[in-house]
Amino acid sequence: MSTPAGTNPSSALHNDKSGSRLSDQQKKKNHILSEAKRREAIRAEFDRLATLVPDMEGQGRSEAVVLQATVEFMREQVGRKEELRNEARRAGMSEEEFESCYSAAQGRRSIGGGEDGRAGI
Repeated sequence: MSTPAGTNPSSALHNDKSGSRLSDQQKKKNHILSEAKRREAIRAEFDRLATLVPDMEGQGRSEAVVLQATVEFMREQVGRKEELRNEARRAGMSEEEFESCYSAAQGRRSIGGGEDGRAGI
């Protein structure tokens, strides 16, 4: 059997809509369901993030508000760590000692820490 140049018989079969396992309508439905699941997962994580960031109770839960509050909170945390690092350095603590103490303290007061002891933030 001969085929036109540049084609092969198996690709012609796959392009045939009658050989498709799902109808276009079912593919569209599956896509819509997948997108809804994806959006719900994102919303759930934004809600979770909003519970971890101080002062988010009663605030609007738009993604922009949650992200803005999270960025501000993280900047404060980084700044506070730097202040503590400087105090430790002035007190004669090595960088390694500071990191060890800081990590231990974070583990004890982790925000959103799970049962496995890992910090949520």
